[in-house]
Amino acid sequence: MDRRRFLKTSLASGGLLLAAPVLAAPAVIVSDKQRPVIGSGIQIGDVGADRAIVWARADRTARLLVEWDRSERFAAPQLLRGPWATEASDFTARVDLRGLPAGEQLFLRVSYEDAAQPRALSEPVLGRFRTAPLAARDLRFVWSGDTAGQGYGINPDWGGMRIYETMRRQQPDFFVHCGDTIYADGPMAAEVAVEGGKIWRNLLTPEVSKVAETLDEYRGRYRYNLMDANVRRFAAEVPQIWQWDDHEVVNNWSDGKDLSADPRYREKNIGVLQARATRAFLDYAPLRLHGNREDERVYRHLPQGPLLDVFVLDMRSYRGANGANLQREGEPGADFMGRAQLQWLLEGLQASTAQWKAVMADMPLGLQVGDGNNADGSPRWEAMANGDHGRPLGRELELAWLLREIKRRDIRNVVWFTADVHYTAAHHYHPERAAFADFNPFWEFVSGPLNAGTFGPNALDMTFGPKVVYQKAPEAQNLSPLAGLQFFGQVDIDARSRAMTVRLKDVAGQTLFTQELTPA
Repeated sequence: MDRRRFLKTSLASGGLLLAAPVLAAPAVIVSDKQRPVIGSGIQIGDVGADRAIVWARADRTARLLVEWDRSERFAAPQLLRGPWATEASDFTARVDLRGLPAGEQLFLRVSYEDAAQPRALSEPVLGRFRTAPLAARDLRFVWSGDTAGQGYGINPDWGGMRIYETMRRQQPDFFVHCGDTIYADGPMAAEVAVEGGKIWRNLLTPEVSKVAETLDEYRGRYRYNLMDANVRRFAAEVPQIWQWDDHEVVNNWSDGKDLSADPRYREKNIGVLQARATRAFLDYAPLRLHGNREDERVYRHLPQGPLLDVFVLDMRSYRGANGANLQREGEPGADFMGRAQLQWLLEGLQASTAQWKAVMADMPLGLQVGDGNNADGSPRWEAMANGDHGRPLGRELELAWLLREIKRRDIRNVVWFTADVHYTAAHHYHPERAAFADFNPFWEFVSGPLNAGTFGPNALDMTFGPKVVYQKAPEAQNLSPLAGLQFFGQVDIDARSRAMTVRLKDVAGQTLFTQELTPA
């Protein structure tokens, strides 16, 4: 069944994918009010050749039931009884489907079974996805970041978060969300006066009307995004790979974040906020939990067949406090990704046999991203670059080490993708332009936001020799989504030529820039 006919026959209830239940009939007759409800749809995540995460949220204590089949008719479904969804996880649950056939399109039917009324089943939600291949075939993925920021949420007058529908129509194999999956620190108002005398109108819930401090308020931000029909349609059909960045907790957070002067927060302890935010993120992200050794770990490797390996970074959890970022080699406080993650990335890149290695970063490498000023008036830096333009200092030392080792070990076809800065750009890094020259040339592509204010462009730091090949940014800062400057990137890998083509696109799906990369 083609995608259009699939959606036409299964879309209902404000964007949820529904079908008549075919599981065993309830043992007792119950009314619709007595049945569990899957109000937030389903999410599919971290798909590989033989496994996938399936996530859903119930409205009460209930057991997650997941069926998958090769056929949309569910002629021979495989049923997996998942865990209980309880208050402890905000009634979310996930299963890790294993033993799936590689390189095939599979269909999902997801239900919840009421704990208090055994055999009282929710209306099932349908989904579909394709597993990663074992043999080379054409691949497509999209990436972006920054959802519902700067007070711009779900605007029914504008059709909700429209860019998710645009991305869905590209029919990608998967989507990478490069962070700021929510804006916990950005309260929303019912109406916002924006550019051109227009009014942006938001749907509101109590949890998005103030900064998030409690666990329920953090969770409420994720519940809010899933109220959008575009997001739910997208999530039921496009597997996702999530990272996180700062706004899942609070703007520009690190261990040194000081909220003492921010009157919006009654809870001033950044560690307490981080703990609650982390719990909410792990409850709602459709990612595969790492395990007891490091159960909050976000960085991970997701193979996508012989043409692509995806390496997901975490540039937030292991960093030192934001500061002047000018430490010399051996001086403390310059951690950004941390030694363990850097070593993991280098070893993974070296071991990879895939044609392309996509490094998904939650922050750009050579753009200056500030965080106000230090007490002495010097600039404080949020990202890796420090505006010095000379030899690597501070957090730049980690990147210098990594790039040097990639060159020394002759690791080829590494491409960087990121979001964060709320505009779109293509950067080429070359040692001939750089203060630090011991690396091979590479590309970095930037795209976002998804449904947020638009900013930029940011100044370059020339330590690693970046050049702006293309960029599109607003003429004035913090334009609303009504201005149309919402962006995502699309990557296509051709199975025959093995070339990678990167396209930067806008909310209407228009291609703004194209770069074809030939494999080394």
